[in-house]
Amino acid sequence: MYSLITILIVIVCLLLTLIVLVQNSKGGGLAANFSASNQIMGVRKTADFLEKATWTLAGSLVFLCILAALILPSSGKSNADKSMLDSQIENAADPSTIPFQTPVPLPTEPEI
Repeated sequence: MYSLITILIVIVCLLLTLIVLVQNSKGGGLAANFSASNQIMGVRKTADFLEKATWTLAGSLVFLCILAALILPSSGKSNADKSMLDSQIENAADPSTIPFQTPVPLPTEPEI
């Protein structure tokens, strides 16, 4: 389920990027290409559509991110989910049980 939501987030991000790039900050953008007033989607309707699409995609992105955070797989639920470092720490030997060995002195070189 988490993978599906992640894929949906990537798709929404790509669509949102494309919609934002089509828009022009000064009101032109894709709407500037339609100069005839008898078009099915006039200049104003194109700008309205792009604005609604931007807000819809942004809202769905926020919703998907919150949903992904809620169902994020968490570690520590069972021993199989623990990290390797945690399992090594738990299985480490107690230092007080290790037998103490005195170091063997290195042979010294004869002085000439």
